[in-house]
Amino acid sequence: MDEALRRDLERFVEENEAGIFRDIARLVSVNSVEGEPEPGAPFGPGPKAALELGLQIARELGLEAVNCADKIGYAQLGEGPEDRYLATITHLDVVPTGEGWEHDPFTMREREGWIIGRGVMDDKGPSVLCLYALKYLKERNIPLKYPVRALLGANEESGMGDVEHYLANYPAPLFCFSPDANFPLCNGEKGIYHGRICFKLPLNEIVDIRGGIVINAVPDKAEATVKAARLESAERVTVKELEPGLWHVSAEGLGGHASLPKGTVNAIGVLVDYLLANGVGDENEKRMLTLLQRLHSAWDGSGLGVQADDGLFEPLTIIGGVIGLEDGKLVQTLDSRYPTNTSGEKIAAGIRALAGDLAEVTLDRDAAPFYMSLDNPAVQVCINAYNDVTGENAKPYTIGGGTYARDFPNAVSFGPEHPERPAPDFAGPIHGVDEAASKAWLLEALQVYILALIELEKLDF
Repeated sequence: MDEALRRDLERFVEENEAGIFRDIARLVSVNSVEGEPEPGAPFGPGPKAALELGLQIARELGLEAVNCADKIGYAQLGEGPEDRYLATITHLDVVPTGEGWEHDPFTMREREGWIIGRGVMDDKGPSVLCLYALKYLKERNIPLKYPVRALLGANEESGMGDVEHYLANYPAPLFCFSPDANFPLCNGEKGIYHGRICFKLPLNEIVDIRGGIVINAVPDKAEATVKAARLESAERVTVKELEPGLWHVSAEGLGGHASLPKGTVNAIGVLVDYLLANGVGDENEKRMLTLLQRLHSAWDGSGLGVQADDGLFEPLTIIGGVIGLEDGKLVQTLDSRYPTNTSGEKIAAGIRALAGDLAEVTLDRDAAPFYMSLDNPAVQVCINAYNDVTGENAKPYTIGGGTYARDFPNAVSFGPEHPERPAPDFAGPIHGVDEAASKAWLLEALQVYILALIELEKLDF
């Protein structure tokens, strides 16, 4: 990158910094967790409101904005054949907030150069960056061989119905990058298995049990109401006697994204361990708790005998995200991110073998891994753009998370997170409490995305 362009990018960022964080705050203020479908709001009123606001921001920046059946939308710059365009894709829906935030999660606040609020990193902040990247191309009259779309999804966190609708009704882009992962670039994503352990036996001493909010997050809280003669509080566990012989047990963990369980503490596992250690449950309930303990004892799947490692991706992970009762029976959700030498069906089959007649193990989702060659010229453009802006010599990687990139024929996930850089203690992770993003890193990412788009326009697709 020549110095004149570097200085111009820095000048653009400085001129637009206030607007960027104003617009991120506007989007954060919308609670865009999926809700009940309504007329004109297929994913609920929150995602619809966030999508409408995102498109409004695009228009304010001088971009054409299109709403696609209230499921997804896009801002576009340039004109050309419908099937000959480049794209970015981000999402405006978010996961539920959970408990324990220091302040209102839908009121963005700043602290020591960081912004905090649900979605600042996943994925409202990056959505705004993509819109401002198009603003740069427009204001600087960058020659466009291909039109550029900034796609804004509204259902990434809970079903991908947005991109399914888009690809069923619009041609896929020639190349697409999704700012919904880590820098420098992710060229492969693990497979994703979602399922449930649905126990068949009745409960007796466990009156109620619940924990977690979404399938793809390690829960930080779980609780149960149980019958017992005597219980006492323990590490991460608080008990309260509701009436003679009836106890409320609450467990605390350390939450995080299902694809990154290392360093987390699953509150359901804490609760299960406590109940077993204190002899809670009749014979059938103890059998159920023992199977759950095998799940929660090791996030690499070794407790269940489903561990896998192919040497290409990081090893398999599996977590239990939500536990509760359905029709009086115990149900535990499963989220596994797996490498190429296994599958969702194999994982489910392994757990079924352990469960026997104790439970049904379902296969609710099985998305195969994807991997894109590093020889792809567009991949090289993105990696080089990152290294040019940062002065690093970073190498691409593969992940356990699932992004929009896996749904497109020619796509990668591309920043803006930096897990390798130190962060303050108050900065929470994506999907976690006090989700945070560094202002400086976001502004640096904007320069990366602009440069990548400029260079991608020079390729022959």
